[in-house]
Amino acid sequence: WAPLLPPLAAPGLGEGNTPLVELPDGVWIKDESRNPTWSHKDRLNRVAVSAAVASGARGVVVSSSGNHGAAAAAYAARAGLPCAVFTSPDAPPAVASHLRAYGATVLTVPVASVRPLMRRIVDELGFQSVSSVTDTAHTGHPFGPEGYKTLAYEIALGLGRAPAAVHLPTGYGELLFGVAKGFQELARLGVTGSVPRMYATEPAAAGALTEALRTGRPVARVPVTPTTAYAIDCEISGYRGVLAVRDTGGAARKVTDNQMTAARAELAAQGLWCETSAAAGLAGLRAHGPHDDDGPVVCVVTSSGYKDIGTARETHAPTPPDWTAIEAALTRP
Repeated sequence: WAPLLPPLAAPGLGEGNTPLVELPDGVWIKDESRNPTWSHKDRLNRVAVSAAVASGARGVVVSSSGNHGAAAAAYAARAGLPCAVFTSPDAPPAVASHLRAYGATVLTVPVASVRPLMRRIVDELGFQSVSSVTDTAHTGHPFGPEGYKTLAYEIALGLGRAPAAVHLPTGYGELLFGVAKGFQELARLGVTGSVPRMYATEPAAAGALTEALRTGRPVARVPVTPTTAYAIDCEISGYRGVLAVRDTGGAARKVTDNQMTAARAELAAQGLWCETSAAAGLAGLRAHGPHDDDGPVVCVVTSSGYKDIGTARETHAPTPPDWTAIEAALTRP
């Protein structure tokens, strides 16, 4: 896909080419947990870290609760650049270990201090930010969504056409915008005959994009309440998400934690293990539809169950080593 992307000055890690898996009812799952650091963020960071390398940046800096930081750290390490990651003390237990394994400097500071410190790192140390440094709206790295376009290219290649609709977990809307842009480019190039409707799914605990669309604004800020979908509980939206939904005739919807948990269990029953946030797209389809009959429907699953905040926190009693207990465990309804 290189001719359709910004210059790829940094080496890759084999990102992309993730599988399309068909569920029993015909819905297709694009499983992004198969990427090198187990999430869709690898696509963004291949492009964003390439921009840092090409511009002569001395390193990269990112603010992340997990997926983005891990991908930035991995691709920075691959490119030989230092990486600073601001992360939350409430992030999943394995996040700090994952980041440090790549040699990243992990910084845990109060939320209000993150963006001012990121701007100083950019201005005074010559690092390039691969996440947003603005306060009034989420902007993100300008090249980031270009990496996400490859999701659209792969889906169209795998289906032999553009799908009728794509459902995606949505926080700031960069993935949403990038996938929409990829399909729009394919249609302009004459590779496909249509652009799918893009459906953004946000946790009911937040919903900034839903609010922006409801009020006719380019961005919105909303209060955030507790949710297990920590990766997409964003208090502020970005204008690019509004463009993606409006330009494709889609919609933004909200789902509860219970609905995401049910979608996560549905995926696990088909052999696909993802974090709660990653199941939001399927949860949105199951809760709100529409059940399109004019073509394939794709739900993007963004990251692995290893990233979930509750992973490895459960404890289980040992099984007694006798046949009665074993038989009961294997034959219970």
